[in-house]
Amino acid sequence: MEEEQVILVNELDEQIGLCGKVVAHETGALHRAVSVIIFNTKGKLLLQKRASSKYHGSGLWTNTCCTHPREGETNLECANRRLKEEMGFDTALEERFSFIYKNEVENGLIENEFDHVFFGVYDGEVKPNPQEVEDCTFVSLGNVSKDANQHPERFSIWFRIILEKFKEHLSGMEHQLQKAVGV
Repeated sequence: MEEEQVILVNELDEQIGLCGKVVAHETGALHRAVSVIIFNTKGKLLLQKRASSKYHGSGLWTNTCCTHPREGETNLECANRRLKEEMGFDTALEERFSFIYKNEVENGLIENEFDHVFFGVYDGEVKPNPQEVEDCTFVSLGNVSKDANQHPERFSIWFRIILEKFKEHLSGMEHQLQKAVGV
């Protein structure tokens, strides 16, 4: 089986090549990524606990799902594909912001990603893929922010960065959802 390829990009998110996913994480090559954040109409965020079998970030709580776009796939197509693969449902998604981060993670790997963050709203049944997701739950943004500050070791590095750098986007979404349902 051929190794999954990631899209290498420059700091303007322009594609400059392809690379095997493992090699990209071993060398710290900047590559494109997608993160999805789902809220329910009560303004609670759907978190997942990554499966213990993941090659990094195993057993950590993180955003609803994340992945790397495939060559020829738009970021939105990628976000929709991965939401269905990991969490077992579809919903409308909207890209809200993007950012670059670089951090060492376990197993000698380096995350260096141009991450596009999508938001969506969903109240239906969640059917997580057990090969990808160990657990999932809806939590308030305030509770997860507090828990991530007090116990950062329980959360993925990219999710902690999303919470820290972009609280205004997440808070605005939670407030907007609460206002829409009269909470």
